[in-house]
Amino acid sequence: MPKAFEEITRAAMELSPRQRLELASVLLESVDTASDYDAEMAWDSEIRHRIRAIDEGNVTGVAHEEL
Repeated sequence: MPKAFEEITRAAMELSPRQRLELASVLLESVDTASDYDAEMAWDSEIRHRIRAIDEGNVTGVAHEEL
């Protein structure tokens, strides 16, 4: 483990339980943001693909009442 990581971990463990939870939340959010961006880009691509398929007549829509 790098020394800086060990120092940060040791300092984090000195925080109150509430502060550690807040720190954990910030760290998790920083990772989720990257994965959310990837998921958003994937959905954008899928949406464009589906719209193109409809526009080109490759698929037929179904009314939600029929589902």
